[in-house]
Amino acid sequence: MKNSISKIGQQTIVQINGCMDSLNAQEFAQSIQPLFKEDKPDVHIDCSGLQYINSNGLRVFMTLLKYISSMNGQLFLTQLRPEVKDIFDMTGFSALFDLLDDNRSYALFR
Repeated sequence: MKNSISKIGQQTIVQINGCMDSLNAQEFAQSIQPLFKEDKPDVHIDCSGLQYINSNGLRVFMTLLKYISSMNGQLFLTQLRPEVKDIFDMTGFSALFDLLDDNRSYALFR
């Protein structure tokens, strides 16, 4: 699994590539630790490269969502593949997260 974190203005863009499973969900959690230091985080996770996610990965997403919500920030997930979207739907996570189907300019979310 590979991911990258970049900033566009005040927005943090996280790009995920590969599978987020029991073996690498912790690695992803460690890579996003700097996001837990922001006062009012505005985070956009590009999931176009996310091929699979299991409960360990969902737990990391939920932890991030709870923190961002507690700091009055925003979290958007974009470009979920159909197979990943199905997992979000089956687990009820689709109702908890702001899921965007297209990859519009991140500036539109401000």
